[in-house]
Amino acid sequence: MNHALIPKPPRRDWTVLAMLAMVAVLIIASFASLPLKWREFFTLEAVNSTLELLAGFAPPDLSAPFLIKTGWAAVETMAMSALGTLLAVLAGLAFSLSASGRFGRPARALMRALLNVLRSIPELVWASILLIACGLGPFGGTLALAAHTAGVLGRLFADSLENAAPLPEQSLRTNGASAGAAFFYATLPQTLPQMLSYTLYRWENNIRAAAILGVVGAGGLGQMLKYHLSLFQMQQAATVIVAMLLLVALVDGISFALRRVLTR
Repeated sequence: MNHALIPKPPRRDWTVLAMLAMVAVLIIASFASLPLKWREFFTLEAVNSTLELLAGFAPPDLSAPFLIKTGWAAVETMAMSALGTLLAVLAGLAFSLSASGRFGRPARALMRALLNVLRSIPELVWASILLIACGLGPFGGTLALAAHTAGVLGRLFADSLENAAPLPEQSLRTNGASAGAAFFYATLPQTLPQMLSYTLYRWENNIRAAAILGVVGAGGLGQMLKYHLSLFQMQQAATVIVAMLLLVALVDGISFALRRVLTR
C-alpha cells in the first residue's frame, strides 16, 4: 500500500531576512536619531563629578530612628506589591475566561482589547492618574500596580487556558458535569502551575515597581527616596537604596523557594 508523503511546508527564509533587516534599520535609526554624547560621558570632568556624587552617599544613615522609619516604608512597599498582585490575579482570572474565547469570539476580541489597554499603560502613568482620584499615598499606587498587572496576567492566563488540552473537560461535559465543574476539575488544574509561575514572576516585578511608584507620591520607599534626594540628603538616600535592594532580594528569594516547591 502506497502512502503519500506529506509535502514539506514552504520555506519562508525571505520573511526572516525581512524581519532581520527591519530590526537592523531600527537599530541604525536609533543611533542616528539620538544625541548620544559618548565623548562627554568619558571626560575627566564627568568622572570626577560621578565620584563626588557617589562619595556623598557614604556612609549610610544607620541611626535607629531613621532605620525604623525606613523599615516601616519597606513594609508599606511590600504590602503595596502583594495586595496589587493579589487584586491583579483575581481580575486576570475573571478577564481570562472571556479572553480565552469561552463566551464567543466577539467577547474574546473585546476583552483582549481591554487587556491590551491595561498593560500598555505603564505603572507610573496609572499611578499619576489614580493619585488624582485617590489622593497621595499607597492606595493609588496599589491600584496602579493592580491595573497594569491585571492586563499582563489576564493575557497570560487566557493564553494558558487556550493552550490547555480540551479533551478532559469535554469528557466531563459528556458524562453530565456542568460547565463550571468541568472547568474547575479538568482545565484549571492543567494551567494552575503555569498561572502560579506567572503570578510569582509578576510579584517580583511589582516589588520593584512599587519602590519606584513612590516617586510620584504613592508612598513607601520610593517616596522616601525622592524626598531625601530632593534635599540632597545623600546618606539618608543611601539607606533607602540599600533597603530597596534588600527588599527585592528578599522577594526574589521567596519567589524562588515557592517555585521550587510548586515544581517538585
